[in-house]
Amino acid sequence: MATMNFSVPEDVKERFNKTFANANKSAVVTQLLEEAIERVERKRKCDEAIHRIIAGFAERTTVTEEELRQAREEGRP
Repeated sequence: MATMNFSVPEDVKERFNKTFANANKSAVVTQLLEEAIERVERKRKCDEAIHRIIAGFAERTTVTEEELRQAREEGRP
């Protein structure tokens, strides 16, 4: 297993140690890191999807109201 060193404010360290006094702190930090990584990866995927959607708007063809009306009429039984 690898070792990582972080500098955190003293009050955060004290609150962490108090909150997780009886827990495996390495496991807690590992879980928090995994959640943070997943959150960033989800955000990146969402951002990419949004950009693809927006790019698709620029490529769409526009239709006139008349073409829309005609399509509606043609689609009715």
